Amino acid sequence: MKRRALLQSLGTVPLLSMAGNLWATPASKTRLLLVFLRGGYDAANLLIPTSSTFYGEARPNIAVPRPSADVNSAIALNGDWGLHPVLRESIYPLFVQGQVAFIPFAGTQDTSRSHFETQDSIELGQALEHSRNYRSGFLNRLAVTLNSTGAMSFTDQLPLIFQGDITVPNTALRGIAKPSLDIRQSKIIASMYQGTALAPQVKEGFMAQDDVMRELASEMDGASRNAISAKGFELEARRIARLMKEKYTLGFVDVGGWDTHVGEGGATGYLAGRLDELGRGLAAFAQEMGGEWRDTVTVVISEFGRTFRENGNRGTDHGHGTVYWVLGGGIHGGKILGEQARVEPAALFQNRDFPVLNEYRAVFAGLFARLYGLNAGQLNRIFPGASSSDIGLV
Repeated sequence: MKRRALLQSLGTVPLLSMAGNLWATPASKTRLLLVFLRGGYDAANLLIPTSSTFYGEARPNIAVPRPSADVNSAIALNGDWGLHPVLRESIYPLFVQGQVAFIPFAGTQDTSRSHFETQDSIELGQALEHSRNYRSGFLNRLAVTLNSTGAMSFTDQLPLIFQGDITVPNTALRGIAKPSLDIRQSKIIASMYQGTALAPQVKEGFMAQDDVMRELASEMDGASRNAISAKGFELEARRIARLMKEKYTLGFVDVGGWDTHVGEGGATGYLAGRLDELGRGLAAFAQEMGGEWRDTVTVVISEFGRTFRENGNRGTDHGHGTVYWVLGGGIHGGKILGEQARVEPAALFQNRDFPVLNEYRAVFAGLFARLYGLNAGQLNRIFPGASSSDIGLV
């Protein structure tokens, strides 16, 4: 095999990024998984403002019905908010147990409504008004602050959020199967770098890939005998949990398919299907974590919400404020947390979107302070210039 062909093949392999000392025992038992919903999901049809008459008026075709005996109606969480009915068997039981909280009116001050720009600005975690370092994501800075070697991105490519001063491995687990490179090809690649400065990193990368494959080997054997029937994110979430229980304290995964401009649906339909898959995956992650769930926090975010009013295609367009989810066995859940406002036309941002009342850097800073005991100086290194908001998550 020629060198150029080998290097090109490496670009298509879901190979772990190369890093040293990958399996070091973490100093803290706390585990944090960040789930990024790429595409800007419609938070107003996840956490339904049931006390708002404006909600139904603004969404004549896609509104989720108010709580009632109908199984397709919203699930009442309190006097003002309800949960999408497809989450009745997955997320709602965790909410009742105090293991899920929601933060409405959350997000960034970035008002571009551009998927890529807003995703980047969130992952960087840096002030919008200052020049930004596009090689420094906030989870990488958290790992540096914690002196953690237990970080992993469960993605095809290393995301911006994990780029920075320390090298973080990455591998996607949703379609993991037989490695794209066999043993012979791996040895050829290793020999190409023998005697070079990159030789240790190449060797470490292949060792890490082999370790993950061994970790999941029993699951893949079971799947071949129809022992595992879960699909999509649920299967991926279980795989992530198995690895985080054993090796990782900081994790990241992204889930796409949330850009619902057309045919979004309400209690049923496209968005409902995506929420159902996500909910089952998050519940499966909690179950798979077992006893470690008590020391695990999962945060679900998106780059922005959607327009509050439905559009002419029975969908929603790019918006601003959204709803964050926080899950964990030790959180103060069963609540709707953070600053809130009544959902009415006067409260909308630019007469179209949920406003951002709970800025994401402040929310994460408050969470990190509680989880890791970080002081103001440490938080400022992770989120330069940001305030810290303790909204009672933990």
